[in-house]
Parts: sequence; C-alpha cells; structure tokens
Amino acid sequence: MQRRLLLVATLLIVCLVAALAVPLALAYSSHRTGQLLLARRADATRFAELTDRAIREGDSTGLGAEVSRYTELYGTAVEIRDRDGRLLAGGGVDEPAAAGRALSGRTTDGLPLVTPFGPSAVLVAEPAGRDAQVSGVVLLRAPTSAARRAVGTVWAVLAVGSLAALGCALVVARRLAGWILRPVGELDRTTRAIADGRLEARIGLVRGPVELRRLEERFNAMADGISAALERQRAFVADASHELRTPLTVLSLRLENLEPHLSRTGRSEYEEALTELDRLTVLLEDLLTLARVEADAGLPGSGPASGLHERLTGWQELYAAKGLTLSVDLADQGPLPGAVARIADIALDNAAKFVPSGGRVAVTLADRTLSVADDGPGLSPAEREAAPGRFWRAPGQGNVPGSGLGLAIAAELARTCGATLALLPNRPRGLVVRLDLAPEGRPSGGADRPGRGAGAGPAGRGRETGR
Repeated sequence: MQRRLLLVATLLIVCLVAALAVPLALAYSSHRTGQLLLARRADATRFAELTDRAIREGDSTGLGAEVSRYTELYGTAVEIRDRDGRLLAGGGVDEPAAAGRALSGRTTDGLPLVTPFGPSAVLVAEPAGRDAQVSGVVLLRAPTSAARRAVGTVWAVLAVGSLAALGCALVVARRLAGWILRPVGELDRTTRAIADGRLEARIGLVRGPVELRRLEERFNAMADGISAALERQRAFVADASHELRTPLTVLSLRLENLEPHLSRTGRSEYEEALTELDRLTVLLEDLLTLARVEADAGLPGSGPASGLHERLTGWQELYAAKGLTLSVDLADQGPLPGAVARIADIALDNAAKFVPSGGRVAVTLADRTLSVADDGPGLSPAEREAAPGRFWRAPGQGNVPGSGLGLAIAAELARTCGATLALLPNRPRGLVVRLDLAPEGRPSGGADRPGRGAGAGPAGRGRETGR
C-alpha cells in the first residue's frame, strides 16, 4: 500500500512541478526569442535606411563597407538587393521567398522559438524605401548561439530546481505515507503473529492518524476478549476433564466389584460396559493433554537426540511383537525440544495400529527434520488435510481404539516448539509424518517449561491416535 501511495503522490508531484516549470521555460524562450527579433529588426531597419539612401544617390560603396564591418563584428550574414533582385552589398543569405515577401512590403514579425536545441540561425527580412514605395530589401541571417546559451542556462536552473523540489516533496510524501501506514503495518504484523499462534501478541502504541490509533485500541481490546474467551474455554475443558476422572475411576471400581455377582447371560454386556468406560477414560486423558498443550503448560525442555533414541528402542520391542520392522536413523545429535519425542510417539502409535503385519516403519532425523514413514494403507489428500482436526477418524476405521485427538495434539505440540507438522504420501504407498523443526538457537515458544504432558512412550499408546 505504501508503494501505491508513493506512486500516486509521485505522479501528482511530477504533474504539479511540470505544470509550473514547463510554462516558465517556454515563457523565457519566447521572451528571449522576442528580444532577438527586436535587436535584429533594429539592425535590419538601419540597413534599410542606408539602402534607400544609397539607391536614391546611386552610390552603394559606403553601404558595402558598412555591411562588411557589421558582419565581422557580429558574425551575421547580411544581404542587400534592389527591387529588381540585383545584389547591392553583402551576400550569403540567398532566401528568395523571404526576399519576395519583403519586396511586397511585409516585414518579419516573428521568429521560430529559440530553445537550447535550435534553431542555429534566424532570418530577418526588412523592406527598404519610403512611404509605399519599396526600393530594395535587407536580408539578415543572425546566429542564435548566445540566445540558446541563455535559454539553456535558464532551463537547466529550472530543471535542477524542479528535481530538488521533486526530491523534497518525495521525502515529505514518503514520511507522510509512513506516518499514515505505520499503524496499518503494526496491525498486519500483529494479526500475522496471532494467526501463527502467538495469541499474546498486541499492537504497541505507534504514531499515526487518530482514526487508526483508535482502530489499534479496539483491535487490542478485541484480541484481549478473544484470548480471555479461549482461556475460559480451555480452563473449562481441563477442569471438566479433571473432575470427571474421579467419578470414572469410582465407576470402574464399582463395575469390577460387580463381576462376581453377574450371571452368564449378562457377562457380554458387562465387558462392553468396561470397554466403553476405557474409551471414555482415554478420551478424558486426551482432552486434558490437549488443554495442557494449548495452554503451553506441561512441556519439557530441550534434550539431546540420544533421549529420542532411547524412546524409540522401546517402540522397536513393541513393533517386533506385532510383526513390524522399525528402522531408526538419527543423523542429528543436537538438542531437541521435548515435544519431539511425544510427536514421534503419536506417529509410531498410529503406524502400529494401521500398518499390517510384516510392514515397515522408518524413523529418520536429519537437518532438523524428523520423519516417520510407514508402508501402510496411507491417506488420501483430503484425508491428510483433515487428519490433524480434533476427533477426526478415517472412514472405515471407527473400530480402531483411540480418541481421534492424537494428531491434533501433535500439531499443537509442534506449534509450541516453533515447528511445522505435515502429513505426506509415502512411495509407493503409506504415510509420512514429517516434523520440520526451527533452526537451532531460535526461540521455540513455550517448549522450554518443565512439566508432564501427553503419553511418554510405548506405555502410553492408545491415547494419542489421530486416525
């Protein structure tokens, strides 16, 4: 927007400067041309009087001497002819058309406009004679070098002045545009920060128009209200999930105590009730985890990549028990955010559920990028886009244990450590969960506060499925 404002301002300023400078330049050229005409017409008139006298006396000797001195002094060619066209003095002009107009009694009343680029010479024709009788004609070709230099000097001064005025006006316009748009730029940066998940971002007090400053204040008030509403929502989910854990635990114990008193016909319903109770417990645990992660609480600090390797060792044992092959290649050994291990747990838990027996899963860490690739059934493009949503389950997989919150938790964990989570297709089939970490040394949001969070490894599987 600033560039467009500057472009419009520049066009307006250029038009204004041109509207002032161009008429001034042309006016001076016209003035200098008029001065040249008056000066040369005065000389031509003097020569016309001498010509008429010489013709009447029949002696043009003195006229030739006068023309010669004038030509040497001013470098101006002068040619004098009588009414029959015979050359009386001078020469070098040879303009029959101008001579014919002068013999008809018309004098030169205008010259071409003198500019720094031309003309190099002008022609002045003056009839000689008395009353209405024309006895001869004076042709004078005058150089315009002096006039062109004067016009060029004035034009140069006007050009320099115009450029200086244009430069000053552009500086003022740039500062004015910056002053007007500074609140807009701050608003753009703040909205981008909020869109990236930094809900605490606010617009600072910046100078600008009163209307835009009021807009900033209202935007901050709106952002505060939205943040407060989100915090209340997260607090409600966390409190509700936490308060429901105790009744669910008591209900589970009471159901287990009922088992000795069940008849054979009611045992299947009893098992189904316990299964649903377990699913409800897993859902509450995942809701608590998600609320904790969204609040940036319960996130361990950074640790070496070797800690991730130890976690993956436990998964290798589980995979071997399921008939799956898990390969690990951790090229990076630098410190990693604690959320990386939990994201790997979520991806490996999903792979363990959906990759058929005999399949392969590969975990690689290189160039600050963690990839978990499997050769399972994979997901379609639409499913990959929807998978990180809350409570999303792939069609036809509703009977697989899990809450549908796993990848949503992983996405929130990635956000807290300044990383990006992406679901990509594997070749020739399968799914790749890729985590692109921020470069080392860059702040990673709230990922450096200690605490406990989502499931810590293979022992917590089943609580973080996202598919």
